[in-house]
Amino acid sequence: MKLKIYSALCILLLFTIEVTAQAETEKPENNWPQWRGPLATGAAIKGNPPVEFSETKNLKWKTAIPGKGHATPIVWGDKIIVQTAVSTNEKAPQAPEGAGGGSRMAPSQTDKIHEFLVLMVDRNSGEILWKTMVTREWPQENTHDLGSWASNSPCTDGEHIYAYFGSRGLYCLDFEGNILWKKDFGQMEKHMSFGEGSSPYLYGDKIFVLWDHEGDSYLYALDKTTGNIVWQAERDVNTSWSSPTVVEVNDKPQVITAATDNVTAYDFETGNVIWTSSGLTRNVIPNPIYSDGILYIMSGFRGSAMQAIDISKAKGDITTGDAILWTYNKNTPYTPQPVLLNDKLYFLRVNNGFLSCIDAKTGAPYYATENLSEISTLYSSPTGVDNRLYIAAKNVVMVIKGGETFEVLAINEVNDNFHASPVIVGNDLILRGFNSLYCFSENY
Repeated sequence: MKLKIYSALCILLLFTIEVTAQAETEKPENNWPQWRGPLATGAAIKGNPPVEFSETKNLKWKTAIPGKGHATPIVWGDKIIVQTAVSTNEKAPQAPEGAGGGSRMAPSQTDKIHEFLVLMVDRNSGEILWKTMVTREWPQENTHDLGSWASNSPCTDGEHIYAYFGSRGLYCLDFEGNILWKKDFGQMEKHMSFGEGSSPYLYGDKIFVLWDHEGDSYLYALDKTTGNIVWQAERDVNTSWSSPTVVEVNDKPQVITAATDNVTAYDFETGNVIWTSSGLTRNVIPNPIYSDGILYIMSGFRGSAMQAIDISKAKGDITTGDAILWTYNKNTPYTPQPVLLNDKLYFLRVNNGFLSCIDAKTGAPYYATENLSEISTLYSSPTGVDNRLYIAAKNVVMVIKGGETFEVLAINEVNDNFHASPVIVGNDLILRGFNSLYCFSENY
């Protein structure tokens, strides 16, 4: 009898440990489940990655990644999910003659069949656990020479992985790499053939895809279990590269989108428009971000625009109403996303290494266009944690102290180029370079 009781207690203890471990894994602060992190603000909830690191210091591991892709990885527990596009030697028969060229500021085109891959990497060792080719085809659209055919970041709920390749479609995979369903949205036609880059947003039972281009534009809401379209909203906008976000307003979620001179909020369940605003520049890339009842929108192509919106007051056309709390129309970013950290907004000027910081509640500047001495141009976005920022560019990652005064904490040399943004989970800093995936952590 005593042996049976002892055995039962051991089983109960093991079950409790397993349930506790599972609960810890599912906490937002222990993951980076989509493009801009657990709160979609570009900041980790907690963590303590190293301030100083290099190819020989605090390098936990480094793993070569095949192909090309600027999609920022996501992390769930001890698993990292990466997307990439691998060019083959096979020429597409339908490719036009002369495809495959391009210059730095002109569209790039390929005549090669590509393999579009999803990889799972062990966060502890850097080992590639599996790679799944979701499709093998010719990407007929052009992309910017600074972009890639795998620039859309995936997302996950910890049970399934949702890998989005724009005109290649959205794929749902399990954590073993099996494809469960696929959704094809057609072929995008981006402005100036600058390529694709918007990422899906996962919230509750739905996944949202923003399909803004030179053709018919839509916001799609899909059932995350089946991939079926729950609703789709027509949008009278042209190309944007921003990603949607979801915010709770009086316990009811709204889907927020940003595009050229257009901000629109949709009802989560029906897709009906709740409110709209204007005031952004063309070619919007930064996502809407939200905290403590305030929505922040910005853009920085051929102009500067930033607004803070009291979302509880937002109904109808709010362009001239009291829902807009403040504006700050200078030095805003074009490609890099802002970071909201400790009630402060940090953002770069256009695509350049000049950092500004303002009070998120009032819009009052703490400092403006401080020079990041080792960074002239960049296309990744800063990432925040605790009281510091990590900013990655070509061959360098700068660490900046958070707060009301500008201070450089470290300048770290890394032998790679970075258009994907830093990811922070726990004590790990994960960087996806052009060639390799890095994980930096203390005491390595």
